[in-house]
Amino acid sequence: MDDVRHTFHQHLREVETDIVRLAAMATETIPRATAALLDRDLPATQQLIDDDDEIDVLTHDIEERIYDLIVRQGPVASDLRTLLTSLWMTSEIERSADLATNIAKGARRIYDIELNPVARGLISQMSEEATRLFRLAIEAYVERDAGLAAALDDIDDRLDQLHSEFIQSLFEHQSDSGLQPAVQLALIGRYYERIGDHAVNMGERVGYMVTGSLPEAGAPTDEHDEAGAETDGGRPRAVESNADDPDPAGS
Repeated sequence: MDDVRHTFHQHLREVETDIVRLAAMATETIPRATAALLDRDLPATQQLIDDDDEIDVLTHDIEERIYDLIVRQGPVASDLRTLLTSLWMTSEIERSADLATNIAKGARRIYDIELNPVARGLISQMSEEATRLFRLAIEAYVERDAGLAAALDDIDDRLDQLHSEFIQSLFEHQSDSGLQPAVQLALIGRYYERIGDHAVNMGERVGYMVTGSLPEAGAPTDEHDEAGAETDGGRPRAVESNADDPDPAGS
């Protein structure tokens, strides 16, 4: 029995290590997408879009291993919470990488548009805040830090404010580039904001893993899909859901 438990925890540590690796890959996509957008770098946008396949493959591999551990080992209590949290975290990470990919796709559509200094500055700040939130969420997961995990919701207020300022700037400067580029930029701003929401969701999952307490059903939540539909009381959507990757204008 001791050997079985040792093997289980070894596999669990390997899963957690790969989740951190997946998160590092996803986190890197945020500043990469921003640089491609601001530099109007078409090869960089295409490379980021292509690289998303690697993230998808690793995501699928991690999920399959988690399912296997749940089915074969029948974990309970803290071990089960850790596996469920790892599964949810993997989904949140993969969706965030999809959002960064959407930023790259949006950049490709408006590559011939010169962004005004206000828009450039706000995009840079949103990118920095989204990246910081994501890194803090992973730090909370690795360190089992429920306090940091709970603080992410408040930290996200800064990104929400930047997003509001960005949308306001689009209204004020719409005539500079026209309606369609403004729509694309609004979507891009939304993607940054959604990445922050996913970081907050990750914090909630970490809180559950550490304390055993789920977010209250029906509690206010910022998580919406791109069509505006709320999630079910702060709990994760099915892993197969792709609501964050609508890419409404196509690839």
